[in-house]
Amino acid sequence: MRILGFFILLCLAQSCKSPVDYLNTDLRSENGYFQAVIEIPAGTNSKIEYDKISRVFKPSLRDGKERKIDFLAYPGNYGFIPSTFSNPEKGGDGDALDVMVLSSTLASGTILEIIPIGMIKLIDAGEEDFKVIAIPANSSLRTITAENFKDFIKKYKPAQDIIQAWFLNYDLADDTEILGWADEKEAEKEILSLNAEL
Repeated sequence: MRILGFFILLCLAQSCKSPVDYLNTDLRSENGYFQAVIEIPAGTNSKIEYDKISRVFKPSLRDGKERKIDFLAYPGNYGFIPSTFSNPEKGGDGDALDVMVLSSTLASGTILEIIPIGMIKLIDAGEEDFKVIAIPANSSLRTITAENFKDFIKKYKPAQDIIQAWFLNYDLADDTEILGWADEKEAEKEILSLNAEL
């Protein structure tokens, strides 16, 4: 009986749950939308990453120090699309596909339904590092009204310019090159192709 009581107390102390496996969360929601996992809230200059071993969000380190953005803060919520993998054997960076969600600030660990509206194609330290640009499927969370790439560059060309300039300048320790932009169809194709590699 004592052992059972001890086990129950231990279980309660540890919440009887293992942390969520964000990397292997479903690619799509029950409603059919793609999903995103937020690592870094919009408006912060702290680089936060999801640790796939400990399954927690923690500061990214460089040379033993927390990485801080020495430029403008993140202009959108930054994270990844779960159940994707950018294969290094095919020029990828070995991580899940990155996404920047244009919306009000969302907390680290938020999983939300998204609509891709485009993609910026980068080469970062010699590796392909594409970034999907998306909006929340929930219209009450949106900060822009564009729902596709054509509307985005028509209505929000300065925002596109800011995003491009930000990616070129936020981490000057890395050699970053812009290959160009793609529309929502190419972004969706990229998501699906990286999901198929798992």
